[in-house]
Amino acid sequence: MKGLFRTASALLIAALLICLAAVQIFAANSMAAVSLTPEEEAHVASHPTLKIGYVQDRIPVSFTDENGEFAGISRYIFDRVSQLSGIDFEYIPLPDGDITYDYLLSGGFDLVSSVEYNKENQTARGILISDPYLSSRKVVVARQGLDFRFDANLSIAISSGSQTIRKVLGQSYPNFEIVDYPSISACFAAVRSGEADLLMQNQYVVEYWISEPINEKLNVIPVLGLDDQLCFSAVVAFGDNAGPSQQDGEVLIEILNKAISMLTEDELGSFTIKAIMDNQYRYTFRDFLYRYRLAATVFVISAIVIVVLVGLLLRQRIRIAENKADDKARNRFLSTMSHEIRTPLNGILGLNYLMSQTEDGAKVKEYLKQSDVTATYLLSLINDMLDMSGLQSGNLELSAAPVDLKLVLDAVNSIAENEMQKKNITYSADAKLDWPCVSGDQVRIQQVLLHLLDNAKKFTSEGGKVEFRLAQRLLPDGRVLIEAEVTDNGRGMSEDLQKHIFDAFVRQLDTVSKGTQGAGLGLSISRQLARMMGGDLTVESRPGEGSTFKFTFTADPAELPESGARANTDHESIRVLVAEDNELNGEIILELLSEHGYAADLAENGRVALEMFSESAPGWYGVILMDLLMPEMDGFEAAMAIRRLDRDDAERVSIFACSANSTDQDRQKAAESGMDGFITKPVDVKLMLKMIEEARGSKRKTGK
Repeated sequence: MKGLFRTASALLIAALLICLAAVQIFAANSMAAVSLTPEEEAHVASHPTLKIGYVQDRIPVSFTDENGEFAGISRYIFDRVSQLSGIDFEYIPLPDGDITYDYLLSGGFDLVSSVEYNKENQTARGILISDPYLSSRKVVVARQGLDFRFDANLSIAISSGSQTIRKVLGQSYPNFEIVDYPSISACFAAVRSGEADLLMQNQYVVEYWISEPINEKLNVIPVLGLDDQLCFSAVVAFGDNAGPSQQDGEVLIEILNKAISMLTEDELGSFTIKAIMDNQYRYTFRDFLYRYRLAATVFVISAIVIVVLVGLLLRQRIRIAENKADDKARNRFLSTMSHEIRTPLNGILGLNYLMSQTEDGAKVKEYLKQSDVTATYLLSLINDMLDMSGLQSGNLELSAAPVDLKLVLDAVNSIAENEMQKKNITYSADAKLDWPCVSGDQVRIQQVLLHLLDNAKKFTSEGGKVEFRLAQRLLPDGRVLIEAEVTDNGRGMSEDLQKHIFDAFVRQLDTVSKGTQGAGLGLSISRQLARMMGGDLTVESRPGEGSTFKFTFTADPAELPESGARANTDHESIRVLVAEDNELNGEIILELLSEHGYAADLAENGRVALEMFSESAPGWYGVILMDLLMPEMDGFEAAMAIRRLDRDDAERVSIFACSANSTDQDRQKAAESGMDGFITKPVDVKLMLKMIEEARGSKRKTGK
């Protein structure tokens, strides 16, 4: 019985549902058509399909979807109006910009959608407007902190297709300056940049665009007394124009008004909700880059490093094929490089994935820190490869300038002490400087010393000891011999390994060094640099006892340069001009400078940088960061042109080359062009900020 009762109940419920559906269908069919007069029926019969133009950038009200079709709230309403009136619509997108009456008439348009329902359109010649089919409100979008008042002197952005609001704004906000923009997105960009104070638009459209992450800092302000009602507009002829008559237009508008009057509040509400839900803002890769722009910067740098490394690897494979004598060492190099590239690359890709999956600021910061360490290591691999390539081709040259050995040793010891402490290694240093200043290449001297100390750290166990000693003696020819020794009590090396340790692509593989990184180029590069400096690099080692590396080089005694005079420059007053033709690189540098309190402007090439500097007030720019390879005018030409300007600050402004081209020839050419220093890309942020800070404190020496 219970089963029979349940079956009967189910059948009853099903019958009720069927009856309810039948009632709904009957109700819908009863509204399937409007009641037309004979004249209106004749008009529909003679005009079964009407050409209707629609605005394309008013998501979710009226727009072209990804399939190239008319979509949005208006489309749902028009389809329902078509069903009720018996008229078919052919939807044609309208171009951006102001749409003129002549354009619509010559294009054969019968109707225009999404026209604002106001007195201006009601009285305009050549168009007839219907009753409103959609009502909402207009809202204002402004930057945070903007004081929005009706009597304020503000600039307001309006998009194309919104021109009839001009008179309304003029009446309600007489002090506003109205600025035209071609699209909604252009209006938002103008407000973000400060080019315009605010924009005014339909609330549904604003709710869509305000969801874009780049607009998240903008405020939405309701406007009282400004409704946003949309209607149809029929295009009719007047004067000598050919086209539909006024009478035909009036009949068409009457038919549309009858259909619009049959739209229920429930229908309109469902159309609106469906259009909004189906067309919510979709986050793009550009949005991801904006939200995680620091992480993206690390990723871009890593990608550049990887591309360069792959190119170098391919070049190296060609060399292997050409020289079979070094097959064993080179195969070991390829295996090592494959491991050294894949391991940090896997880490970078993993960290970037983790950053894309979390909004926890603390975690993102930690992931960025780890990515930075890994990217720095990849950059060191590139530097070693480039140095080795330059040495083998004979293109690497050493500079000759006064070197303050005390400053060099202070920097080297500071770095070494910090790194040794991380591994609980006891570090000691002793230096005797009878000639504290010599002529040489400071970068290369420091490079060799740091590599030897880093090598000692890698191959010394925790709790071990590393000693650094430096001494000098005068040679008969008046030159100074500098002798630097780095001794550790690590595992040491076999005699066979000592014979090949300075060959390229050789690494010590033992239990102590397990897990260390490196391509096996550092010692080979260091020995070649030492020999270019008139010295050598040698090693003494015993397995189980440790190793001693001895680095010697010769140099002429020199005098320390005099420090420059101080300038009265406030931190707040310095402004940086960034000449960079790559948009992403320019935005990154501007953001970095801004985060550290520096005002900066961007020039897209050398000619624009020259013009901006020439047109600025004397002293307005204190530092120029100059890319070297740019269209129209490169960095070398721009720097020389700036130095030749007839103004007080032309010789005084600090110009730093900022380029990925960092060969000795590039550095020398930059100096000859009047530049004061060189910043290598990828940019070392700390070094860049230090150079800018030092530029604030000292005037450029003009040599006059």
